[in-house]
Amino acid sequence: GGPRVRLSVRVRPGASRTRVGGCYGAGEDAVLTVAVSARAVDGAATAAVMDAVAAAFGVRRRDVTLVAGATSRTKVLDVDVEEEAGRARLAQLLTA
Repeated sequence: GGPRVRLSVRVRPGASRTRVGGCYGAGEDAVLTVAVSARAVDGAATAAVMDAVAAAFGVRRRDVTLVAGATSRTKVLDVDVEEEAGRARLAQLLTA
């Protein structure tokens, strides 16, 4: 492992389309919103979220690790990405 960025995401399962962007909450508690079409059944939404986050950060799917929240709508992920670039991308996505 090299540098990584840890982020919290709020999942919206069953959305009409997959979208990474926007924020849920405010201020210090704001987390990245990830909408996925998969339903929250048998880990399908979690897998879809990890795919979507990998695509949004331009990394491979295996570069995204679930740290916490397997069964929760709020998940913590580690993304293997150069830290400065990762933080800049996260900031962009939060305001998307």
